[in-house]
Amino acid sequence: MSVDNIVQVLRLKAATIASLEHQLDWFKRQLFGKKSERYVAEPDPQQMHLGQLLGELAAAGPAPEAATPVPAHKRRRRRSDFTDESREAPFFDESKVPVQIIEVPNPEAQGLQPEQYEVIGQKVSHRLAQRPGSYLVIKYVRPVIKRRDTRTLHCAPAPLGVLEGSRADVSFLVGLIIDKFRYHLPLYRQHQRLIDAGFTLSRHWLTQLLQQACELLAPIVEAQLESICASHVIAMDEVPVKAGQAGNGKMKATYFWPVYGDHDEVCFPHFESRRHEHVEQALGPKLAPGTVLLSDGYAAYEAYAKKTGITNAQCWAHSRRGIFEAKDAEPLHAGQALEQIAAIYEVEQRIRDFKLQGPAKKLYRLTHSKPLVDKFFDWIDRQFEQQGWLPSNPLTKALAYIRERRAGLRVFLDDPAVAIDTNHIERALRPIPMGRANWLFCWTEAGARHVGIVQSLIATCRLHDIDPYTYLVDVLQRVGQHPASRVAELTPRLWKQHFASNPLRSDLYAAAA
Repeated sequence: MSVDNIVQVLRLKAATIASLEHQLDWFKRQLFGKKSERYVAEPDPQQMHLGQLLGELAAAGPAPEAATPVPAHKRRRRRSDFTDESREAPFFDESKVPVQIIEVPNPEAQGLQPEQYEVIGQKVSHRLAQRPGSYLVIKYVRPVIKRRDTRTLHCAPAPLGVLEGSRADVSFLVGLIIDKFRYHLPLYRQHQRLIDAGFTLSRHWLTQLLQQACELLAPIVEAQLESICASHVIAMDEVPVKAGQAGNGKMKATYFWPVYGDHDEVCFPHFESRRHEHVEQALGPKLAPGTVLLSDGYAAYEAYAKKTGITNAQCWAHSRRGIFEAKDAEPLHAGQALEQIAAIYEVEQRIRDFKLQGPAKKLYRLTHSKPLVDKFFDWIDRQFEQQGWLPSNPLTKALAYIRERRAGLRVFLDDPAVAIDTNHIERALRPIPMGRANWLFCWTEAGARHVGIVQSLIATCRLHDIDPYTYLVDVLQRVGQHPASRVAELTPRLWKQHFASNPLRSDLYAAAA
């Protein structure tokens, strides 16, 4: 073997070793290191520290902690609020479950004197309800009367519920939804809690309730997605979730494609893969001229932007991430790149501090951010000309990623409505991975679709400072009678304007008042 061949083999081996060391460092950082991507610059080696200047201080023993005596006290024992025992409700343990009684007046008795009718009995119906943090049963008592003049029997009908013929009150439905999707409590744990609370019911019933409630909410989410697609700037990302069986005990790898609009609305459409066509399926075949799609560097977004003639803006946070992961391999040059990106972000922070909007924000970016961006891309070009790094070098890959997306990374300079990154949608989609850590997967694709429906509404409620419990209790009672042509009024953003001042409540609260 010639010397040149030996040198070439050694270079390949060195590149392979460097790549493996980089992967090993990445895995160590995932297991043992900090997850934050905050960059801390290395200290100047010529700068003395305090110990060198003043001398090492003698180690002193720990000072005794000051002790403050706390007077003893007694806690009052919590009183049980269980009602008297009754034999009329076989699906719950009346010795454990509190029951609230609501008297339903008979409409035939209105306007009649007591001597004009007699109460000959009563019909009782029970409905499972929930206060935040507790379960109880609403007991509807409906007198059966016999009119003496007509000799006929009359009884008021049982109040209608959100789900026809169901024992679940709207408060219980919403509590089920909130516990699962906001607090990430899987249904089997909620079922265990209900059993321990004294109820006799099946987990399958809880699943059916959840499915039916999600289908009622689906038109609202569709209207919200239409509002997002009409935005000037649309942010989009994708997050994986296991949903549906793939055979041999495996689950399918499917994806949510969260979409974020101008009015702080977010939707989570679900598709079976990460293929390019799902972007068009989520956003539609055509968007308004001048629309900007803000995303990471995944090629699906760029392909959709070219097909529809819109602008694809790129995320600086995703671009920075590759450099951050390369700082162990090339600490000097990666540090220089991170410092330059940090300077660009400092300009964005000043814009937020000054609360600049519109033309003023654009002018400030052009005056302060544009020179920094131009300087950064010039620096990248010089690195490729001078350093001669191998293509496998992590910093080479990171800088090449940024240089290829130069046009998309500069869009925010000319459009004040475009954010510098997609961190806002990253924060909005956080409930998906948090929930996934608890329920692990969705048994079916339909279940994943229901997750997307509910999370779309809960996440948007939180963006608009709306209590999701109050919102869902109201819209679940409204959606069946609200005109379909005005379903957009039930989206959280517009609901806050039209109905938040006087929301519909459960009978549970009406009786308490």
